[in-house]
Amino acid sequence: MGLDNIGGWEFLVIILVGLFIFGPDRLPKAISDGVKMLRNIRQMARNATGDLSKELGTDIQLEDLHPKTFLRKHLLSEEDEAALRKPLQSIYDDVRGVADQVKRDAQDAASAANASVRAAATPGTPAPTAQPAVRASWDDVT
Repeated sequence: MGLDNIGGWEFLVIILVGLFIFGPDRLPKAISDGVKMLRNIRQMARNATGDLSKELGTDIQLEDLHPKTFLRKHLLSEEDEAALRKPLQSIYDDVRGVADQVKRDAQDAASAANASVRAAATPGTPAPTAQPAVRASWDDVT
């Protein structure tokens, strides 16, 4: 992790705020204390993941310590995970199908509108005939 996300102005503002809070005499000491604290926290996290890896007999990364990720990756088998996902999978598939149909309908409507605009812009072509609006109720979708 570096300072890749911090620009020049942001870095300048951080320095000015640090000078305002700590003063020019205590700022270097505060920076060194902050760096030491970050190093200690990183070392503690490495030690914790190493200890967990030894205890569980598997390789654990720092990201794996999130409870949901930890349970899914290290305690549940693939069959258990599939059983937990099964009740929601059909709902997901239904919603996905409806969303795909709505997307196709919107693309068809946009294509028809673009064709009408192009036809109207071309001189010497007859005006497109008005088509009735399509109305769908919730019962038509489900």
